[in-house]
Amino acid sequence: MAHVNRVLRSINDEGASRCIDIFVRPDRTVGFEEYRRDVEDGRGWFPVGGHSSRVFHEESAALAAAMADVPWLRRAVGSQ
Repeated sequence: MAHVNRVLRSINDEGASRCIDIFVRPDRTVGFEEYRRDVEDGRGWFPVGGHSSRVFHEESAALAAAMADVPWLRRAVGSQ
């Protein structure tokens, strides 16, 4: 079986230049990563947070950790 994470939730910042993906791994643990993209660069999203190796057992725990560590995310979630 291939090692493919499945995104559970993706949250963009106001300008859609950064996002947080909360994902589940094949072993059923949960993680998150912060990504950024430059609109003028068509190559897509690049990981910038260094959070992807952190392990959580619930989506809510991963989201709480992401909100604690990524300042813009608190504003983005508050506006949803």
